[in-house]
Amino acid sequence: GNHTQPKFILLGITDTPWAQAPLFGLFLLIYIVTLAGNIGLMVLVWVTPSLHIPMYFFLTHFSLVDVCYSTVISPKMLMDLLFGNKTISWGGCVTQFHLFALFVTVECYLLAAMAYDRHVAICHPLSYVMVMSPRACWQLVAWSYLMASLSALIYTSCTFGGSFCGPRQVDHFFCDVSPVLRLTCSDTQGSEVAIFALATANGLGTSVVILLSYGRVLRAVMGMRSAPSKARAFHTCASHLVSVSVFYGTLFFMYLQPASRHGSRDKVVSVFYTVVSPMLNPFIYSLRNKEVKAALGK
Repeated sequence: GNHTQPKFILLGITDTPWAQAPLFGLFLLIYIVTLAGNIGLMVLVWVTPSLHIPMYFFLTHFSLVDVCYSTVISPKMLMDLLFGNKTISWGGCVTQFHLFALFVTVECYLLAAMAYDRHVAICHPLSYVMVMSPRACWQLVAWSYLMASLSALIYTSCTFGGSFCGPRQVDHFFCDVSPVLRLTCSDTQGSEVAIFALATANGLGTSVVILLSYGRVLRAVMGMRSAPSKARAFHTCASHLVSVSVFYGTLFFMYLQPASRHGSRDKVVSVFYTVVSPMLNPFIYSLRNKEVKAALGK
């Protein structure tokens, strides 16, 4: 009977009744701000000719991905908090996890592309227009989505490829790797190794590109004689570095640790990178950016 059970049960963030309403109000507000901030930033870039440069081209895709993976998680979480019906179909669970894995992996590659863009702009300014041509930018974005799509297929097949038995209670507020794998009857060691290896390749691979890019940027900036030039260069990279630190810090904590070390604090960390981080990104990029503020003023 358990093998034919068609639904999973998401245990959610908390089972405390009095906390449901305040959490619903808080997360609804965060989700509305996330949509308004990211969609507003995309529209601003699209309608402002002065922002039609590679840096903001990548930023629009970054905002789009933030909207997408926040929407994969937040509406279901909000409905669970409001109505208390925390069931999700097997197909819904697979779809939610697959889309989440897809968009989070795309974000990793986009952050690497944005770091490379800053490296070329500061270290090779004379060849910037040729290297970061519109065609090259589209190719970087296309490769980001392609690599993320292949990775998401592997993540999903490894996570849901086994047989499930017993009470299908997912101890999380969405279908994530570790809580879903705990419900499988079959041996998950091979799946865990494959997922860990691929997450390491994606996470560390893109972070190495970011570190190398900013290492060269730092060396180029330190070689500048003009203090205003140094300040401008650091200012251009500051927003991206803040976003990278927040995103990769929480992601590495969640997915680059052994399965045995996962626990209740995973939910808190997951809330940060699935709900809070997409809300903060447009503010990180716009409040510290004179060009965006000027465009918004116009």
